[in-house]
Amino acid sequence: MTKLPVISGKKLIKVLTKFGYYIRDQKGSHVHLRHPIRKPLTVPAHKTIARGTLRAIIRDADLTVDEFLQILEEI
Repeated sequence: MTKLPVISGKKLIKVLTKFGYYIRDQKGSHVHLRHPIRKPLTVPAHKTIARGTLRAIIRDADLTVDEFLQILEEI
């Protein structure tokens, strides 16, 4: 199992936009993302996102950890 880095919510949103997600709205500290085909996501806009939460968001987005890390390195 690949160890995930600790990243901010802002950086996570940047990575997810590369996969076609867009910001629909924000309620408090949670940003709601939508995608034309994939399931909607809610991302906490915090300074750090827990690794378990990050792994769950990646799984809900139907991505692999390797795909996610590859785009993260490009940003």
